[in-house]
Amino acid sequence: MDCAARIEVRQLLHGSGHGGRYHSRMRFAAWIAVLAIATAPRAFGQTSGQTSGQTLPDLGGGETVLSPQLERKVGENIMREIRFRDPSYLDDPEIADYLATLGSRLSGSRQDFEFFAIRDTTVNAFALPGGFVGVHTGLITTAETESELASVLAHEVSHVTQRHIARMLSQQQQMQRPMMVALAAAILLGRSRPDLAIGAAAGAQAAGVQASLSYSRDFEREADRIGLQRLDEAGFDPHAMASFFEKMQRSTRVSEDSTIPGYFRTHPVTSERIADVQNKAASMPYRQHADVLEFQLVRAKIRADAGDPRDAVASFESALREHRYASEAAARYGLALTLLRAGKAPQAQAQLERLRVLGAASPMIEMLDARVKSAARDNAGAAEVLAKGRERYPYSRALSYAYVATLQESGQNDAALAVLRDSLVKYPRDARLYGMQAKTYATLGKRLLQHQAQGELYALQGSLPAAIEQLTLARSAGDGDFYQLSVVDARLKELRAQYTAELKEAKR
Repeated sequence: MDCAARIEVRQLLHGSGHGGRYHSRMRFAAWIAVLAIATAPRAFGQTSGQTSGQTLPDLGGGETVLSPQLERKVGENIMREIRFRDPSYLDDPEIADYLATLGSRLSGSRQDFEFFAIRDTTVNAFALPGGFVGVHTGLITTAETESELASVLAHEVSHVTQRHIARMLSQQQQMQRPMMVALAAAILLGRSRPDLAIGAAAGAQAAGVQASLSYSRDFEREADRIGLQRLDEAGFDPHAMASFFEKMQRSTRVSEDSTIPGYFRTHPVTSERIADVQNKAASMPYRQHADVLEFQLVRAKIRADAGDPRDAVASFESALREHRYASEAAARYGLALTLLRAGKAPQAQAQLERLRVLGAASPMIEMLDARVKSAARDNAGAAEVLAKGRERYPYSRALSYAYVATLQESGQNDAALAVLRDSLVKYPRDARLYGMQAKTYATLGKRLLQHQAQGELYALQGSLPAAIEQLTLARSAGDGDFYQLSVVDARLKELRAQYTAELKEAKR
C-alpha cells in the first residue's frame, strides 16, 4: 500500500475527531473508494489484459483482504460519519427499538448488529461493513406486512453474515485501480442516488465492472437463499420475499426513470430471481404471521412526523372516518402524534383515551402518554408513566432514555444514575446511555466518572483517540478513589493496546 493510501486508511479507521455536523457525502464516498483501493495493493500494477475474460473467483471468506475486526472498525467509523454528519440519519429511539427487535429475530448469530433508520422516502435498505444495516423510512411505510419488511432485512443481514463486502474486495484484487474507484463509488452512491450509481458503474471499464456485477449477482442470490432460511426460522412468512419483490417490480414497469424504487436499482430484481425465490419458498411451510402492533405504530409514526402536521391530521382523520386502515390503534396513535405536533394536546389526550379503550398495549403507547402529559406541563405525571412503563417493558430503551431525561430535568440525578446503571447491565454497548451518564456525572461535579463515561461513549463509537483522551482526563481529575483509578488505568491500557494494534493493521 502506498503512503497516501495508508494515510487515508488511517483516517477511515480512526477519523479526524468527533465534533461538527456538516455535509460530507463526497468525503464519505472517497473513503469507501480508498478502502477498495488500499486493500488490494496487487491490482495497481496489472494491465487491462489481465482482467479481460477472467473467471469468477471462489466465493471464499475474504479474510485475507479485510479481517472481521477491521471490517467492524470500518463500519463503526462510517456510522460515526452518518450519525454526526448525515442529516437524513433518523435518531428515533422508538423506531430503533423496533428495528433492533426485528433484526435480532432475523440475525440469529452472536455477531453484533445495529439497525438504524434513514429519513428517505425511497424503498431501500443497505448493509455496511461490520454489521450495520440502514433502513429507509420509505421501505418501512411501503411494506404492507411485517413479513415483507423482514424479508428485506433478512436479505441485508445475510449480506453481512456472508461477508459480501470483504469478498467483493477480494474479487476486486483482480481489477485495475480506475475500475475499483468507479465500482466503489457506484456502491456508495446507490445509498442515496441510484441514478448516479448507475452512471458511475457505466463509466468504469466494461470488462472489470461486468465481472464485478456478475459476482454481485451471485451475492444477491446467496443473500436471497439465506434470507429465506432466516425468515422461516424466525417464524415469518417466507413467501413474503417473492411477493414483495413482485410488488416492487410492478411499480418499476410504470416508469423507467428516477421513480424506480432505490432498492431495486441497487438490488436488481429480475423475473428469474423472483422465480428462484418462489421455488425455494415453495418447499417451506406457509405461515400466516400476525404483525406485532409496533410494526403498524412505527409506520404511523413515520407518517405522523413527515410534512405539515395539519395535512397529516387531515389524512389520519380521513382514514379513521372512512375505516381505511390496517390497524385502528395505529391510526389513532398517528393522529395523536400529529395533534401534538400541531400544538393540540387536549385532542391528543382524547385519542390516547380511545387507544386505552381499544386495549392497545405497547411501550410506544406509554411514550405517547408521557408526551401528552409533558405537553400539558404535567412533568410529574409523565415521570410516573415512564417509571411504570419501564416496569412493564424493562427492555425498552426508548422508555429508559425518556425516564432518565425526565429525572435529569427535575434534578433527580441520583435516581437517574440508578436507572442508567440498570440499563447498562442490559445494554452494556449502548453509547447513548454512556452519554447520559456522563452528563449526569458532570451535573454532580464528579469529573473522573464523567470523563470515564464519555470515554466509553467514544470507544463504542469507534473513536479510540477521543476515548483515550477522555480516560487520560479521568486519571488527572483528582476526585477519584484508589479503586476508581485502578479501573480507569486498566481500561486505558486496554484501549491503547487496541489502538496500537489497529494502527499496525492499517500499515500492512
